[in-house]
Order: sequence, then structure tokens, then C-alpha cells
Amino acid sequence: MSTNSLSNLLVYFAIFLSAFNLILFSITLSQSKKQSRVSNIAMALTWLIGTFLAVALILRAVAAQRAPMGNMYEFAVASATAIIFAFLFISIKKDISWLGIFIIVPVIILLGLAVIVLYTESGPLVPALKSSWLLIHVSSAIISYGAFTINFALSILYLLRVKGKLKSLPSPDRIDEFSYKVVLFAFPIWTFAVISGAIWAESAWGRYWGWDPKETWAFITWIIYAAYLHSRVTVGWKGTKAAWVSIFGYAAIVFNFFVINIWVTGLHSYAGV
Repeated sequence: MSTNSLSNLLVYFAIFLSAFNLILFSITLSQSKKQSRVSNIAMALTWLIGTFLAVALILRAVAAQRAPMGNMYEFAVASATAIIFAFLFISIKKDISWLGIFIIVPVIILLGLAVIVLYTESGPLVPALKSSWLLIHVSSAIISYGAFTINFALSILYLLRVKGKLKSLPSPDRIDEFSYKVVLFAFPIWTFAVISGAIWAESAWGRYWGWDPKETWAFITWIIYAAYLHSRVTVGWKGTKAAWVSIFGYAAIVFNFFVINIWVTGLHSYAGV
């Protein structure tokens, strides 16, 4: 079996395990006496999923002899990996197994789209992507995507909790504060991704900013999350209002990744990222 084929196989294994983990995490939301035991199994399985995805990316890099960030398939798998490890690293300090089902769902969707719609055979980068800024810009975007997905999941959970659902979960106020801290972490990284992208654009295309569709939506995303932080500090937007702003911010991310990349022509079209 080739290195690239093994990488693909690990991604398929990760999808299968994620689907099984969806069942386990759903049990952790119940009041079952087996909840704690199942939660431990689900978290251990999540570490295995993250490991499979990380190894899949490494093998993809070996096969292509470059960083696995050259097309939408690789970016999707890397983003799914970032979501998993963002969740796992937070879980080291606090028990957030109750969040697991809301993390696994976007991971399954992302990996499913990666293998069904976005798959591209590994190969060399196009000349315009052969830059040291590729790793800097794209990796920072991937990390922030992972964190913003956590924030999105928390925002959905908050809206469910204030309606009196999922009462076994932490209080709405705790979820809201947790969500805020995640944005505090993710926003500077996203800011760096936008700035590093502008610097790379200057070296590649001779200008820092050209209102390319992908650049424009990256900036719109930045504005939305900046508004989230600003409104929270200045006018006290918390709770439901903050949750909806976060959801709109994540919708902008999804729109930029799928709609802009696939259906809108721009300078980023050749890259698929």
C-alpha cells in the first residue's frame, strides 16, 4: 500500500470512529448511570481519532513531499484535526465531554465532504504557493478555525440551554463565559492569519490587499468577531446576542471556505484554500 493510500485509509477510519463516537457522546448527555464510563471511552476514542488524522496528514506530507496545505482536501482534513485537538487540549484541564457530540458532528461533516467532494491526489504545489508564508498563513487559519468551531458549538449549546433543554449541561452563564474565552484565544490568531496573508499577497501579487473574494470574506469574518468582542466589552452584549453574533461569524467562515472556494473565481481559486 502506498503512503498516500494509507493516509486516505486513516481518514476513512477516523470518519468511522467519529460516527461511533457520536453515539457514545450522545449517551454522555443523558442521565444514565453509565454516563461517566461511556464518557471516558468517548474521550479516549477522540484521542485515537485525532491521532489517526494527524498521522494521515503526516503521511500525506511524505507522499507529496511538502506541507499538507496545498488544496481544499488537505485544508479540510487539517481543519478537522485542529477541531479535534482544540477540544482535547481544553479537556485536559476541564471535563467537557458534554461538548463532544457538538464537536464530532462538524468533524464528520468536514471529513465527509473532504473525501466525497474535495478529494485531490497529492502532488507538488503550484508555483505561487511555494512560499514560506504558506505554512505560516494557512496553519494560523487552521488553528483559528478549530477554535471558532468550539465557539460555534458553545453558542448553539447556549441557545439550547436558555430554552430549558439539556439541563444536565453546565449553566447558560458558564457556557457563555467559556465561549467568550475561546474567542479571546482565537481572534488574535485569526488576525495574524489575515495579516500574514496580506504580507504573502504582496510578495506573490505585488499588493497587500486587493478585495479578492476570499480576502473580502476573511475580513468580514474578522469584523464579525471583532464586533463580538467590542460589543461585549462596551455595551455588555452577552448571552443570546453574543451567541448569535458568534453563529454569524462561523457562517461567514463556512461560506468563505465552501462557497467562495468552489463557486467564486478569484486569485485564490488555484489554491483551493
